[in-house]
Amino acid sequence: MKNLAHTAAQEVVVIGGGFSGLATAGLLAASGHRVTLLEKQTVLGGRAGRLQREGFSFDTGPSWYLMPEVIEHWFELMGTSTDTELDLVDLGIGYRTWFQGDYTPLDMPSGSGAREAFESLQPGAGAALDKYLEQSAESYDLALKHFLYADFSSPASFLDPRVVALLPRLAPLLAGSLDSLVASRFSDPRLRQILGYPAVFLGSSPKRTPALYHLMSHLDLTQGVKYPMGGFAHLVDVMAGLCRAAGVTIITGARVTGIDADTAAGTPRVEAVRWVEAGDPGHITGPEQRLKADVVVGAADLHHLETELLPARLRSSSEASWKRRDPGPSAVLLCLGIRGKLPKLSHHNLLFTTDWDDNFGRIHRGEDLSEETSLYVCMPSATDPSVAPDGHENLFILVPSPALPAWGKGGPDGTGSPPVEAVADAALDQLAAWAGIADLRERVVVRQSLGPGDFEENVNAWQGGALGLAHTLSQSAFFRPSNHSSKIRGLHYAGSSVRPGIGVPMCLISAEIIAKAVNGIKDKGPMVPCRLSPGTQPKTEPTRAATP
Repeated sequence: MKNLAHTAAQEVVVIGGGFSGLATAGLLAASGHRVTLLEKQTVLGGRAGRLQREGFSFDTGPSWYLMPEVIEHWFELMGTSTDTELDLVDLGIGYRTWFQGDYTPLDMPSGSGAREAFESLQPGAGAALDKYLEQSAESYDLALKHFLYADFSSPASFLDPRVVALLPRLAPLLAGSLDSLVASRFSDPRLRQILGYPAVFLGSSPKRTPALYHLMSHLDLTQGVKYPMGGFAHLVDVMAGLCRAAGVTIITGARVTGIDADTAAGTPRVEAVRWVEAGDPGHITGPEQRLKADVVVGAADLHHLETELLPARLRSSSEASWKRRDPGPSAVLLCLGIRGKLPKLSHHNLLFTTDWDDNFGRIHRGEDLSEETSLYVCMPSATDPSVAPDGHENLFILVPSPALPAWGKGGPDGTGSPPVEAVADAALDQLAAWAGIADLRERVVVRQSLGPGDFEENVNAWQGGALGLAHTLSQSAFFRPSNHSSKIRGLHYAGSSVRPGIGVPMCLISAEIIAKAVNGIKDKGPMVPCRLSPGTQPKTEPTRAATP
């Protein structure tokens, strides 16, 4: 493969120490740039939060390890592998499901087991699932090859003959909804819920999510679900260690106050980042400092970056455009330490209510939730004994909720705001009733809630959104906000607010999009794994196709 153009080492400042910030910092340091990462909180991880209390270790963010080849690719670019750095466990049961009114759980394994589960609910659904998963695998392969690693930063990108040739296949998948696609193949409402629920993890709902995202079912029902022992907090720590080994300077408790640009001549060019030392929220402990930069990567919430750190004339998005955007749902989170074991629960658990459409409608309209609502329960102690004391279980309940910071914040042992604690109480009682654990509330030894206000304060989330901009049609694929500022040269954006979107793998891909841009790489595919040194450039290779 040909050598690519030489790019001199540059001074880089990365704002935000979540998965996208760490991934970007690591790749740019590995390619010879001098990188400093500034993180507002005292710990790294961003939305991948962590809580440790009385021997329990809770992940308060991502908990589904999907698209393993994307995560593996980042590790390869850093000169190592997930086999070397992580202890990954395959979950025999991807997730366990409960349906309102019939509390006999249905396990959803991957492969042939999923086919049998579908067949048990609707005769003929097994064969229909085979075809559905075959098509979702094709969509995933298409996305990897042509879209996920491309930033579509210029109109010429859309004129690529390979992309134009795909439009007849893409148009119906982008124009139609995931809900309609699933309904055309499955009549049982329970199966529609299983195949539609991934839209929640995309910050949307099945009726508002493009059908293209049926590819999500390929990830959990074909590839299967993995778990990194030690949780996602451990994954953050491992990535941070690799970043430091590559030369990244990481500063926590560093609140960025502004991004400066040189506007003296022609197009503005990024010049520096201003920041202050900050301890507790709102507590400034030092004078404002100024860090010069040739490149700045905003790996934090896009709305915060543009509206708080840049003057109006240098923002890529107008105030009017933000009013048209959808922040996606927020969430009420409940971390529970439970005395005794809970054999009725699996590692991942989904509870579906019959008011499916109204459930999503309440969230989108900003209304109070029903007493019983669809929710997700993670019990990592079913797999990982390190996250709970002996004889105890670790529970994490996620209740998708309206993006309303006015609901307030959570707190320890029921001390959060009344709206947050009311939702948390209802979720706890719902789980106890549906899973047949009558004494669940009495067995709680640790309780900590979080609400929309926590997302707003901890990670500057726009309107307290838990995930990032919703994957609606107008906010998906090349319609999603760009990875590059349209007003300032040298300013780039990574993370769940921009392309390609929400989720740990997507954040790692956004990091690689920026690494390619900074290093002058025009190809759409991912970079070839190699150890880089100052002045050298990575090559590119075609994306590996997913294995159906």
